[in-house]
Amino acid sequence: MSGNELRRAASPYLLQHADNPVHWRMWGPEALQEARTLGKPILLSVGYAACHWCHVMAHESFEDPDTAAVMNALFVNIKVDREERPDIDHLYMSALQALGQRGGWPLTMFLTPEGDAFWGGTYFPKVDQYGRPAFVGVLRRVAEAFRDEPDTITQNTQAVRARLEETIAPSSASASLTLPPAQMIELALRVAKAMDAADGGLKGAPKFPNTQVLEFLWRAGARGGPSVLRDLVTLTLTKMSQGGIYDHLGGGFARYSTDARWLAPHFEKMLYDNAQLLELLALCHAQSGGALYWRRALETVGWLRRDMLAPGGAFCASLDADSEGAEGRFYVWTFGEIVATLGEEDARFLGAFYDASPEGNWHDESRGENVIILNRLRSPVATPEEEARLAALCEKLRLARESRPHPGLDDKIMADWNGLMIAALVKAALAFEEPEWIAMAARAYDFIVEKCEFLDAEGRKRLAHGWRADVLVSPGLALDHAAMVGAALALHEARNWRAPSTSGRDYLADAVAWAQALETYHRDPETGLLRMAARDAQDLILRLSPTADDAIPNAHGVYLSALTRLAAQTGDDHWRVRADALFAALTPAMEANFFGHLACLNALDSRLRAKTIVTIGPERRKLSEAALRLPYFDRIVVDVDGSRSPSSVEAAQWEAAKGKDAAAFVCAGESCSLPVWDEPGLSATLKAFDASKG
Repeated sequence: MSGNELRRAASPYLLQHADNPVHWRMWGPEALQEARTLGKPILLSVGYAACHWCHVMAHESFEDPDTAAVMNALFVNIKVDREERPDIDHLYMSALQALGQRGGWPLTMFLTPEGDAFWGGTYFPKVDQYGRPAFVGVLRRVAEAFRDEPDTITQNTQAVRARLEETIAPSSASASLTLPPAQMIELALRVAKAMDAADGGLKGAPKFPNTQVLEFLWRAGARGGPSVLRDLVTLTLTKMSQGGIYDHLGGGFARYSTDARWLAPHFEKMLYDNAQLLELLALCHAQSGGALYWRRALETVGWLRRDMLAPGGAFCASLDADSEGAEGRFYVWTFGEIVATLGEEDARFLGAFYDASPEGNWHDESRGENVIILNRLRSPVATPEEEARLAALCEKLRLARESRPHPGLDDKIMADWNGLMIAALVKAALAFEEPEWIAMAARAYDFIVEKCEFLDAEGRKRLAHGWRADVLVSPGLALDHAAMVGAALALHEARNWRAPSTSGRDYLADAVAWAQALETYHRDPETGLLRMAARDAQDLILRLSPTADDAIPNAHGVYLSALTRLAAQTGDDHWRVRADALFAALTPAMEANFFGHLACLNALDSRLRAKTIVTIGPERRKLSEAALRLPYFDRIVVDVDGSRSPSSVEAAQWEAAKGKDAAAFVCAGESCSLPVWDEPGLSATLKAFDASKG
């Protein structure tokens, strides 16, 4: 079959390639069958819409008729959107690493017609450069090896498959980690040695947000660790908030910084990064206060509302790094452009605070000149009057920037990334006292349920991974369900806060149903771990169980955080037992590489030390609001409003509070406090619990 199939795709990334002269296929049994019928190897190309080097390889090779002719003659060519099919991406990225190569995107893999990987790489230039061989030469050599060296191909595929199967083999039994505060602090101090004491973040470049690392340091600081642990977190978050990685005109954080001081970003903006950073802003603001983190949260939510909101209320996936054929063109300025917009006097005033001068601060290779990346890394302290003037000038620049060609918007809706953002919005709403953010989260949640939830043949509620243009990517993955369980629990916890702005859904019932789907379709009975793909997924040669942290959160850490809360909110200890079993299954991996499993250690800290605060009575609102103001990592608020039958413990608490208009109980570990009747009593009880755990 000839021709390019991608015109039938829903993914914006695949549609970017719909006019390529390459005879692209979409992933599926038909493409593999075509390879078997023709006896050709498969060229698998994986990327995503906001990926700069994916665009470069597309322009150089996939749009070139001569290169496409070689691809079409020698291979069955399959194009995959890694965000739409992260299970395929993870499988073949793991295969590339099993071959001893570093990963990255675009991912370029060569497969047998059965789907087994035998060689691969990432970006290949059109001609020999960057120390990489020319793409067409690679194509010819790989096709020749497939034809003439079948024993070598078989040896490679067997070796790769063996390495991949090792990752899903049952580990020897191990007792669960206990993570006492002293051990947590010791681990955090080891992490701190890898941190940049001057600019924050992990040492070196490029610099990624690494929010799970920062949260671990923060938690260790709360467990009695030295002040340097939290100081490193606030240093990092402040540098990011003032650096070029943050969009000072439009709000929102870019994916990472290409340099060591957060100045020059890789300009793509991802929904999942901003969800995690919004949570971190809320967490740090609760401790340190001040205007900076509040302002960055407010601006980031403004960006979400303005640029990332899809019709119906859910959030789009990402904004591209490129526009006008160059990375960052939408975001950078020359001083002349700033003067033309603001006038000379205002341009120089703004420049003193935003590092904007005629000399520029970064060399733009696409323009061949220095440009300005707006930042406040070395800004003098501004007075309130100066801040007001700067805000007005930045808004003028933002409005002027709107006339430029915009970066591409990947408007597919993904359950996992939306779940992360929904939960982040709720947590930030409570920290910054912004009720409208909860309404925003509830609308996104309703959209995901409407478009992505389905009943399977066994009558179970499940989620699809993604939706766009009425096309579903299904079944969903482990992270889809884990993140949406977390979103449901966040909305459930905040359902009675201030003026209720949620939809009246039974969020807790949703959380239970999706957790049951995870247990049924993703929990591996042999290893106890979560398989990324569901057991009824039909188009993968292996279903892997990744556990390590990545830029996109791993399902294990997200689910474990949710399970502790689910047990408290339902009063059903079954979920706590499931959490403990999963911690036990993860222990060998965490012991072998604690640094790669900090999200799971964060969840373990919550399991061991988070306080459950139960509020009861018709006048409990002030107690409930006081509890919700506490840092989210350290508390679970169970607001007993009669929406479900009380557990035996809650029934006893009701009895103890009989005749009172409001009461709160604090529970941690295996013990609960006596009832307290007011906010000072709640505060004193919480301090007593913290002191007893110290």
